[in-house]
Amino acid sequence: MDIRKLSFRHTDSDISVLSNISFSACDGEITAILGPNGSGKTTLFNCITGIWKPSDGRVEYNGCDLTSLSHRRRAGIIAVVPQEHEPAFPYTVFDAVLMGRAPHIGAFSSPSKRDRKKSEEAIELVGIGHLKNRPYTQISGGERQLALIARAIVQEAPVLILDEPTSHLDLKNQKIVLDRVHGIVKERRLSLLMTVHDPNLAVIYSDRVIMLCEGEVLSAGTPSDVINNENLRKMYGSSVTVFTWEGTRVVHPGKRIC
Repeated sequence: MDIRKLSFRHTDSDISVLSNISFSACDGEITAILGPNGSGKTTLFNCITGIWKPSDGRVEYNGCDLTSLSHRRRAGIIAVVPQEHEPAFPYTVFDAVLMGRAPHIGAFSSPSKRDRKKSEEAIELVGIGHLKNRPYTQISGGERQLALIARAIVQEAPVLILDEPTSHLDLKNQKIVLDRVHGIVKERRLSLLMTVHDPNLAVIYSDRVIMLCEGEVLSAGTPSDVINNENLRKMYGSSVTVFTWEGTRVVHPGKRIC
């Protein structure tokens, strides 16, 4: 997927929320969008997924401009895992995942045996097979996030977008969710974009990092190239310490502690 000179401003404002954003997300790689609150991360995802129309620029996949596609055709290319999801009805986990097959089912058709099999496989793939008959509203936050990822997988789109996938999750569930996502992306050669707040998660799990600051790309590249003291200070307006611990780069929001 290629983002080419993407800009956005609201119709009632002359102030740009995004300005000339350009980067590429490759197959089999995780691209982390890192930035402080108000940097434009959510706006960027809204433009990529078609919720909002960019003021300028293009969102391309294999040369096709996605901004010109219908929502149904775009759903064949991009699958989205939202930050939060609270259904109105207590669907089972299986039924919630099965909804991801919607782009492949006709308007007046019912899910086929193949749709159900794909859903079963996705549930097993993310490791929640034991929960498939449980009400989606009665499972933990980490389990619910894995169910949403399974729903995105059965959509069979080559691009996955995760909006703060570790939001509200404890340390254990952050690791479970991101470990499984990482494995799926590598195994299926998917292109994944995710927003994160914690630079350490970007260091551990991403192949590329796009640092956003005030609606512009501050820096882009591998985690080792862009996550450093200078860039983080510019992005957050606060001093941090980046050091290496047992071969892994670590970001600490203060003075070095060792």
